[in-house]
Amino acid sequence: MNVAIIGGGITGLVAAFELKQRGVPFTVFEAGGRVGGVIQTIRENGFLAENGPNTLLETSPKIAQLIRDLGIESRRWYGSTTNNKRFIVRGGRVQAMPASPLQFFTNPFFSWSAKLALFKEPFIKRSSPDIEESLAQFVKRRLGQEFLDYAINPMVAGIYAGDPERLSVKYSFAKLHALEQKYGSLIKGQIWGARERKKRKEIAKDRAKMMSFDHGLQVLTDALGAAVKEHIVFNAAITRVGQVDGGWEVGGTATFLSPNPGDKNVAPPFTRVLLTSPAHRLAALKIDSAAGGDLKLLGEITYPPVTSFTMGFRREDVAHPLDGFGALIPKVEKRNCLGTLFTSSLFADRAPAGHVTLTSYIGGMRAPEFALKPKDEIRKLIMADLRALLGVTGEPVWEHVKQWEKAIPQYEVGFGRFKDFMDEFEKMHGGIMFAGHYRDGISLSDSILAGFKVADQVTAD
Repeated sequence: MNVAIIGGGITGLVAAFELKQRGVPFTVFEAGGRVGGVIQTIRENGFLAENGPNTLLETSPKIAQLIRDLGIESRRWYGSTTNNKRFIVRGGRVQAMPASPLQFFTNPFFSWSAKLALFKEPFIKRSSPDIEESLAQFVKRRLGQEFLDYAINPMVAGIYAGDPERLSVKYSFAKLHALEQKYGSLIKGQIWGARERKKRKEIAKDRAKMMSFDHGLQVLTDALGAAVKEHIVFNAAITRVGQVDGGWEVGGTATFLSPNPGDKNVAPPFTRVLLTSPAHRLAALKIDSAAGGDLKLLGEITYPPVTSFTMGFRREDVAHPLDGFGALIPKVEKRNCLGTLFTSSLFADRAPAGHVTLTSYIGGMRAPEFALKPKDEIRKLIMADLRALLGVTGEPVWEHVKQWEKAIPQYEVGFGRFKDFMDEFEKMHGGIMFAGHYRDGISLSDSILAGFKVADQVTAD
């Protein structure tokens, strides 16, 4: 067996590391000059910013085992246990979300009509499995408009930068959909499903430990890259995958590429080709095979633009105590941002003494035009929200901005056609395999587990 991995992001790196652990020959082809994909940590003047995800959820023991195997367990930092509030903007004010069932009923955040709606939820009939609902339709049917506006909408903005009116509950929040289908109720499903998760040693995302590393999430991808460095070919933009006797070759427009010249254990053709790059890039990949076909359909997966803007402030210039993870902003509040992470409250050493770090997100499906504005205009939009909501009075003393023209894949209603397409393509083109956030879930933990999953599939064949 001989494996080509297209893309040196987190899924490709985890798959590579696992294959190395199992003694399977492989080569990683990375289009750029570094590994890690969207995971990149910027450290400057005592401040820290993440270009991509800011945290990792420990949803599976496999993640903890990976960290141990890489020898970076001592560098792992869990999120603050004191600054653990989750804030939502409501009525123009930053308010703490209820953190327990008791708080839910005693806290005035939700109205009594919304609270009483929970008692009706177990008696609401499950939907037909043949009907694909949007997340908004699902939530309004089971929980009501207020939960959609002030719980689900801001959460979706924070996770997907998405629109619950367009996201498919079946694909974007598959576990919610499964709970209703199996138990007929979300509340019943949470109670009875907890036993099954415990048997599988899974942890629900809302209960999983939040983590990073002493120097940010790039510690993880740097460690993975170092572990498989002799198997990586950098600056290798793959535009063609061609079928030959015995397997596949991969390469650019005119030539096929060989593995790293220093890697004497691997030589083409490859028996497996793992496609772990973003779907919008795979759409342009040419497949030369007897079965024919192309990947153009994957280009129809929506990737909205998002800008991440990290700012450092003097502590005295921010009135809010910042005693939580951050503040999400519902669409009905009509603000500019999707939300702001209290970065220096989550983990230590994210800002110099006497300062704080805030990371705000703008754009997404809610306002894609905002994400592509010039930097100065984006700063004005974000500062307007920070002044109004967090009591920011001064100007930032440090800032870092990252604009993503195509940020996060949206699992919208009808997303099943993409899943079916990939399943059928794999059957028709034996040896080509898809893995990554466009198929296996968009969170960082999902992407890591996708690497494990595809490595298992390779070695099981």
